[in-house]
Amino acid sequence: MRRGLFQQEREAALAPAHGDVLEIGFGTGLNLPHYPPSIARLTGVDPMQALPARVTERCRAVSFPVQVVPMTAETLPFDHARFDCAVSTWTLCTIPDPVAALREVKRVLKPGGLFLFAEHGRSDHPRVAAWQDRLNPIQNVVGCGCNLNRRIDRLILDAGLTLDRLDRFELPGVPRIAGTMYRGQARA
Repeated sequence: MRRGLFQQEREAALAPAHGDVLEIGFGTGLNLPHYPPSIARLTGVDPMQALPARVTERCRAVSFPVQVVPMTAETLPFDHARFDCAVSTWTLCTIPDPVAALREVKRVLKPGGLFLFAEHGRSDHPRVAAWQDRLNPIQNVVGCGCNLNRRIDRLILDAGLTLDRLDRFELPGVPRIAGTMYRGQARA
């Protein structure tokens, strides 16, 4: 996820971010250098605390304050309508209940607040989708809970968010079963 193509996707997805931002699936902070200068503060949530020294280093390298909270996104402790934006990059595939997490995102976003995303998911090509379904149980084990076959747009809509923009494409150089992309923005 650190390769150049993924970094370009992060940059494109995060360009509209501004103000007080919530990032679900913060991981090791790979998104940090791609946030625009319009960020006032970032709160990252992730149940896993991987590479803490690298996370600290990446947090210190940005011009805005960063708080990382160890928790899942399905139940967020933040006030209603607190955040201007929420972000998810290659995260919705692993969240056990992604609709619950997205409902929480909607709850903590200000009215009209943006949800920005770059995710992989279910292909529109029937043969690719069939292979995603076949391989999903294996990927779920070897990919730490990653699901290949989630319809990201459907999850967003099922959570009550409104899609403003959705770009669907295949990431070059990535096998189609894992490289079917959903990038865009939705509103609370």
